[in-house]
Amino acid sequence: MYNPFSLEGKTILITGASSGIGRTTAIECSKSGASVVVTGRREDALIETMALLHGEGHKYVVCDLSSERGCSELVAELPVLDGVVSNAGVGKMLPVQFYSEDVLDEVFRINTFAPMILMKTLVRKKMLSNPSSVVFTSSISGYSNVAPANGIYGSSKSALTAYMKYAALELAGKGIRCNAVHPGRVNTALIANNRLLSDDDVSKDMAQYPLKRYGEPEEIAYAIIYLLSDAASWVTGTNLVIDGGRSLK
Repeated sequence: MYNPFSLEGKTILITGASSGIGRTTAIECSKSGASVVVTGRREDALIETMALLHGEGHKYVVCDLSSERGCSELVAELPVLDGVVSNAGVGKMLPVQFYSEDVLDEVFRINTFAPMILMKTLVRKKMLSNPSSVVFTSSISGYSNVAPANGIYGSSKSALTAYMKYAALELAGKGIRCNAVHPGRVNTALIANNRLLSDDDVSKDMAQYPLKRYGEPEEIAYAIIYLLSDAASWVTGTNLVIDGGRSLK
């Protein structure tokens, strides 16, 4: 059956695949026919992800992408890729007066610098096919939605978004497309474990979404699959907002 959104025959790397959007994207990519390589820092969580994948030919690699060495060690374990989902990230809510160098370094190193270094390593080692697609998981916090105590996270994602555009321009000649998805709040552990928001805070925040709910990981994964697929072969340097209408307010 004809399906321009199929990932059949493609090999896709997904970082931050231990849980949440990354795990769900890995599952949905495998359902779409891809051979998936999942990576993260926790082997037990990656093994759980592997057990949920459909089909065969999948692989996991345990690594810490917060250092250039970690990125190099990961790339050394990879086959040539048709797609990358740069999804690994960390959240941090902190009012301006409580910022510290350590926290800034942690969040930017994982959310911004790691994707940039990984991309550099993949390109230099010629690990991306021509054509191929790279999708960065950003956030509406780095695009249009500004909220109290979220400046470090939002700034790290804003920087990642800017980088995506430069990478898209520079790598187009190599057949490498680069795009970003910008989710609103999604029902993942990152939200569930946020102790700074009370149930009342969550209810008030959810009311700001025209569709009156948070997103589900699958709804982000489907958009990522579109950008990975041949259906998006003329799409690069684009920000795809997936936020239930939150950016309209």
